Amino acid sequence: MRCIDVALPVPLFRTFTYSVPNGVAWPIAAGSRVLVPFRNRAEIGICLGETAPPEGVKLKAVQAVVDSTPSLPDALLQTARWISDWYAAPLGLTLRSMLPTPLTQAKSPAPVAKTQRVVRIVLELPSLLQREQRFARAKQQRAVYDLLEAQGGVAPLESLRVQANCSAGVITAMAKRGAGGGARRGHATRSIRRTRMAVAPPPNPSAAQRDVIDAILRGDPGQVFLLHGITGSGKTLVYIEVLREVLRTQGRTAIVLVPEIALTSQTVDRFRGAFGDDVAVLHSGLSDGERLDAWQSLRRGERRIAVGARSALFAPLERVGVVIVDEEHESSYKQSETPRYHAREAAIVRARAEGALVVLGSATPSLESWERADRGQAVRLSLPDRAGGAQLPPVQVVDMRVATKDALAVRSPQAPYDPMLSVFSATLLAAIESRLHRGEQSLLLLNRRGFAAFVQCHACGDVQVCPHCSISLTYHRVPEALVCHYCQYQHDMPSVCPQCASDKLQRRGLGTQQVEKLVAERFPEARIARMDVDTTSGKWAHTQILDRVGRGEVDILLGTQMIAKGLDFPNVTLVGVIDADTGLNLPDFRASERTFQLLSQVAGRAGRGPKGGDVVVQTRMPHAHAVQHALTHNFLGFVREELGARRHPAYPPFVHIANVIVSGVHQGATAAAATEAAEWVTQLMKRQGLRDLVLVGPAPCPIDRIKDRWRWHFLLKSSQPKLMTRVARYVAERCPVPKDSELRLVVDRDPVSLL
Repeated sequence: MRCIDVALPVPLFRTFTYSVPNGVAWPIAAGSRVLVPFRNRAEIGICLGETAPPEGVKLKAVQAVVDSTPSLPDALLQTARWISDWYAAPLGLTLRSMLPTPLTQAKSPAPVAKTQRVVRIVLELPSLLQREQRFARAKQQRAVYDLLEAQGGVAPLESLRVQANCSAGVITAMAKRGAGGGARRGHATRSIRRTRMAVAPPPNPSAAQRDVIDAILRGDPGQVFLLHGITGSGKTLVYIEVLREVLRTQGRTAIVLVPEIALTSQTVDRFRGAFGDDVAVLHSGLSDGERLDAWQSLRRGERRIAVGARSALFAPLERVGVVIVDEEHESSYKQSETPRYHAREAAIVRARAEGALVVLGSATPSLESWERADRGQAVRLSLPDRAGGAQLPPVQVVDMRVATKDALAVRSPQAPYDPMLSVFSATLLAAIESRLHRGEQSLLLLNRRGFAAFVQCHACGDVQVCPHCSISLTYHRVPEALVCHYCQYQHDMPSVCPQCASDKLQRRGLGTQQVEKLVAERFPEARIARMDVDTTSGKWAHTQILDRVGRGEVDILLGTQMIAKGLDFPNVTLVGVIDADTGLNLPDFRASERTFQLLSQVAGRAGRGPKGGDVVVQTRMPHAHAVQHALTHNFLGFVREELGARRHPAYPPFVHIANVIVSGVHQGATAAAATEAAEWVTQLMKRQGLRDLVLVGPAPCPIDRIKDRWRWHFLLKSSQPKLMTRVARYVAERCPVPKDSELRLVVDRDPVSLL
């Protein structure tokens, strides 16, 4: 009997054996999708290879082999097995996460290419006079034409209509004027950012960059390089030159990971300037169809460079020669759902399976990667100077305790309260004003969206909280609502307190919407753009905002952490950090590291051109070591101090940790289940004599309820990675959890947050 081993997307730590009937092509290559019966339904599984039939078991038969060539190359199968093993995740779920959603649907396992209506410019109107004459008073048609031109002259009809906020009739009228035309095309041609102008990279690396490039290219297959280059040192040019050698000389392919969708457009532009249409984009901001298009173009060999966020690591490329992880320290590389893998670590595993080089790049490397280099598991390379002889900008720290007190001292007692006093120091306001006068741009960072952090009754002190999470509701002004940033619950802003009926409701705390309002009132002539989750939820919204900044149409760019890294605008000469303390006191051992990285990264956005730049950091904790070292751009000093704090008590990078989270719909049952689970693990440690395993807890999670589920956790620590792998898998698979109260147990190995 011919049999194969199949991994199915079910939460079970096992695979399944199926018989292969006559009439089905044999052999079936490992990595191919197969359609198989499972329980009372059909499922798409992944063939893992031929296997012997089990004795005394009646097997179900494979219904069809979907792929003529495997969807998952052998290197991806090896990577999936490692992820499943290391992160205690079912193999079937891990393999499913590597495929575009349309390829996992049993009802249509071979999706048919779709078409869509598009609009394209058919009459070029290069001058403003020509456009005025053509459109006269048809302002909406003119706006559609300008928007279409900004997107490269072609765009999907529906997307264009939404962006322009107009009816289809406006676009039809524009076509009748002879300026635009419609057509149908396949998804593949609407390609991910082909509508953008590519930016040619600087042609010649500096001597320092050339040394780094040569060192990387001399590396052995599977070698890991940690590229520590300060902001503005030209790491991207190093990446491009390494890619050029790998693609054109060696004839291999490449993967480039970036942490934020916001960075993808600029990164793709730079790589397209060097490699044209060899570049494909993969990230979560794409529709299922767009993602499938890009995936298939890579699989067919039409494109040889995959650029994108975390999941781009699973691009179906053959003969990968290099995997580059830009901003390798970023927490967004960690997946928050099963499989809870870290893309940086998985990238190293895939590269070794491919015989490829690995480049981990950052101005502020993670302590794990820094320690990896100290242990000899990575080669550390350095770019200590900015490209072109530019200097790192000076950083000025403003103690807001003193600044606010001084501002209040000179204020007239009769003057109405000015909210600017507690938000902006005189130093930062003067710096912004000077940039406006000089026609230069400013960047303002506040890592908290919304208008106010919470709403509190002045009479009774009641705070509006989410009914589904243990978190206060954030006040949003546009549109006006109270919103939970964890479950997205929202309701209208009340006019009176629900507890005592007082109408004295106060909005407390600060968010990007409020800062935007204050800046607009203080500098009414300034052109302001805000970049946070609320303004970038639309497709390509990140790109449109950054394009405006690049064209000089924005004087002040205000945003959350998404503006802090990777952006390169020579006319940005001022960076202001509104509140450096937002993440400093979180109950998480990485809080100081994240704060230092954020401050260092955002400071690096200033002074990238010949005009130089300045950085103003506002804080109420100026003596915190994260702030002090960011002030002097002293990464090595921060590393020494932070590593010392991680030794006792032991935390990564000196030990491996797993966060075991028990959740349920009833508080008491969840607490009891977590306590019982921790006791079960304790008894396991005693029986097996696991002396190098430490259990901490259990305790309620810092945010102890999210989406109506109560949450408790305990930590497992060990300096032995193999021991942690065995225990994590054993706990995830066998730890008894009562079936009542919808209880669940999750093992999150190498967590980036303990909240």
